[in-house]
Amino acid sequence: MYEAIVIGVSAGGLHALSQIIPEFPKDYPLAVIIVQHRLNDHNDFLAEYLNNLSNIKVKEPQSLEAVLPSNIYVAPAGYHLLIERNKTFSLSVDPPVSYSIPSIDVLFQSAAMCYQMKLIGLILTGANSDGSEGIKAVKEYGGLTLVQEPSTAEVDFMPKSAINNTDIDHIIPLKQIGRFLQQLEFNRVTHE
Repeated sequence: MYEAIVIGVSAGGLHALSQIIPEFPKDYPLAVIIVQHRLNDHNDFLAEYLNNLSNIKVKEPQSLEAVLPSNIYVAPAGYHLLIERNKTFSLSVDPPVSYSIPSIDVLFQSAAMCYQMKLIGLILTGANSDGSEGIKAVKEYGGLTLVQEPSTAEVDFMPKSAINNTDIDHIIPLKQIGRFLQQLEFNRVTHE
């Protein structure tokens, strides 16, 4: 059984997330953890915006907070978001990775170590290569790897970079990702 989904997204992310988040049903049994590249603005607009679209609670996690199922967590601006081995969040002010804080790679790598084969990693639209090493880590630890079909991305650099770096399990058009994730847990799609 999968326990968590990590999602990495950058340029064009608001549109992509607004297509996916409403598809999660109220009883969705996984934790969903999102890194969206954004300015260091220290407001929670993104979490509030997505919460208004979502059937399940969307929030920014605090350090030491437990990762719980049926919640969507959004990395706060200005911090790297990590998942510790005891399935709690930690926040770091380490330097940017791939020019980004929060960094997709940092989240994905820590989540891959924690959840291993119980993790799903998803890379969406974006303009840099952040996430390429992270999705590779998800694959190496036995997790399921998904990438948005580049032709459906507002900016295709990030999905293409992930595809070029790792043997991705599923490449999915944006409009089908939400339904895929919804059906995945209940039908238990396996690695191809």
